[in-house]
Amino acid sequence: MTDQATNVAAASSEAPAAPRRSRIRRAWDWYLEGHPVIVTGLAIFLGLVIGGIVIILTTPSVLHAWSNFFSDPWNAIKVSFDSVGAAYRAMFTGSIVDPSAFWHAVTTGQGWTGGSSVLTPMSETLTYATPLVIASIGVGIGFQTGVFNIGANGQAIMGGILGTYVGSMIHVPMAIHLPLTLLAGILGGILAGLIPGFLKAYTGAHEVIVTIMLNYVIVYFLTFVLLSTALEAPGSADGVSRTLDTSAQLPAIFGASSGLRVNYGLVVAIVVVIFAKWFLERSTMGFDFRVTGANPRAARTAGINNKLILILCFVVSGGLAGLAGVTQVSGVNHYIDTNFLVGSAGIGFTAITVSLLGQNKPIGIVWGSLLFAALSVGGRQMQAQTGIPYDLATVIQAVVVLLVASPVLIKEVFRLRGAKTSGIQLATKGWSS
Repeated sequence: MTDQATNVAAASSEAPAAPRRSRIRRAWDWYLEGHPVIVTGLAIFLGLVIGGIVIILTTPSVLHAWSNFFSDPWNAIKVSFDSVGAAYRAMFTGSIVDPSAFWHAVTTGQGWTGGSSVLTPMSETLTYATPLVIASIGVGIGFQTGVFNIGANGQAIMGGILGTYVGSMIHVPMAIHLPLTLLAGILGGILAGLIPGFLKAYTGAHEVIVTIMLNYVIVYFLTFVLLSTALEAPGSADGVSRTLDTSAQLPAIFGASSGLRVNYGLVVAIVVVIFAKWFLERSTMGFDFRVTGANPRAARTAGINNKLILILCFVVSGGLAGLAGVTQVSGVNHYIDTNFLVGSAGIGFTAITVSLLGQNKPIGIVWGSLLFAALSVGGRQMQAQTGIPYDLATVIQAVVVLLVASPVLIKEVFRLRGAKTSGIQLATKGWSS
């Protein structure tokens, strides 16, 4: 009886169980915790809001309506919303899908193929994103190792050069030719990556300076090979290469007759994403990469050869950048010229931004690449339909990246309790190592 009384007294003294939180409350708490997904989503939203403000401040018809605000305030507000809505609607339909055209294709069975296919916007977005995913993952692996690889664009150009050599000047069946072309592109990127890798590992040269200067060297090397070697197209004096053999080209996924440019480079990008996720999270070398990036001194203490890891990092990062370059040639251009990946077309520079946006994680990079591709492809459609400059898409991209890289700002604006910053911090270690 005594034991029973003791148990009853103990049970009665226990604090009452906390009430179970509702799903809405749990979702709200998750939002307030500042999960990276929430931070990125809010950054995109805020970027679109700022883009809308830029549209209002730079569109003559909207400014004219606002000049008459006191006489007709509702017209100014209506014109502003109409202008912003038309811009973003054109961007959406130009990069993803036109809902009315999609419904027409579903109900009539027409419009799925051809130049005006309902799938063309998504096809163009995936075509743009494919090499960007590959190059960005290469840059992201460098960031996770503490290496700031700004030479991805030059490495991609080298991949395109070697891939074009093999693809246009060797004539073998596709089963041999296409893999050989892709491997040549990877080799080109590795060769361009080994130079800053060895210089950093054995001389202490800073990879930022070396890779920036090497980009210029490779651009001029591109001009040289297109004007002074056998790679130049016969009878051409315009700096255009030979065209890749059909056996070295990545075929269109839906066939040439479909009018859709998305090609099997998309499959290559998916394989790269799977490889990168396994490499960084499951492999011993990937673990060594991450430890070296997080704390080089601790890595040395643990017996990791930092010099070898630096060189291997540039091999992997450069090889993926080279693969991105040859994928662009084999899947889209089928030749190179003196403007190949030069200037605003340089995917290697965009890859740095996308990698930061994706916090150097393969899946995050995929979403970041799709966002940038949609903004770029949709921006052209926006300019064609509304006359709003394409540069607005670049403004939105820049604002989104700035906000993702500054989660404290997002936290203050949206009153979040916390926001994780580890991905961005790790990405900047190359500046001081």
